[in-house]
Amino acid sequence: MKALAISMHEAWLATLMAGFMSNTSSKQKLFDFSDILFRHFTWIEAEMVMAKEPYDYNREAIPIKVEKLSVILHNIIQRLNQIDLQLAVVSPDLSHRITHDIQYITGVLAQLPDEEVTAFNTLRKLDNIELSSEATDALTLFLFEESYKEYELIMIYNYLKAHSDDAYINRIFQILVDESFFHLKSFGDMMAKMGILGVPRTIFKEMYQVEDIEAFFLAGIDEELAAKEECKKLSDAVATNSPQLAQFFDFINNQENYHISLMKDALAHWEKEKNV
Repeated sequence: MKALAISMHEAWLATLMAGFMSNTSSKQKLFDFSDILFRHFTWIEAEMVMAKEPYDYNREAIPIKVEKLSVILHNIIQRLNQIDLQLAVVSPDLSHRITHDIQYITGVLAQLPDEEVTAFNTLRKLDNIELSSEATDALTLFLFEESYKEYELIMIYNYLKAHSDDAYINRIFQILVDESFFHLKSFGDMMAKMGILGVPRTIFKEMYQVEDIEAFFLAGIDEELAAKEECKKLSDAVATNSPQLAQFFDFINNQENYHISLMKDALAHWEKEKNV
């Protein structure tokens, strides 16, 4: 099952990246399919947890630098067809579900129109907004760092949720996963428009195989506070040239406030349960 989970992880990320590359109505289809593949990944993970099969989130590098969308779509179809051959290791019901999803997804992918891909042209222009070189550099650095951070948080919260029986904390973890997905998609779209799209690097297992949950929550609160500062700096840097872009980063900044509140809530709940 571990090999199957790795293959699904890679197929999910490749499909998400393809969504960033598309500039047509295909984008939403690819995002929808990537969401389905992520759910498949979590269902496979749940079976591994139930079977007490050890696993981690290591994966191979995912080459995505293409000039035509059809190239990565063909690669995704190949990945999914290989997954279909591995499904005997999971329960019959899950195998049946994934098989039929793959049949539909690969059929649709094969029919999507081809597109020229501009997500790697390194022009660093966003929606014809004229930014100073300093603001462009700041935005570039922010997007690389924060897209990785959001991927990291998705995987960390997902892992912790998979290994927790606490419904209260799992509700918080799911909110944080959903929020991180929104941020990752927002930042990934901006990176593609700027021609600097990249796949987030893999994360060390020590980051999600957490032994001290209290220290994890406290560190998470500090990280969210730091993210707020970065959003504020970036908002200030782009405000003169693009009030609309500044408003977007203020919007992200304000969302971090609720994330901090959720982390504090989870910490208080954890400490209360520990002392019962």
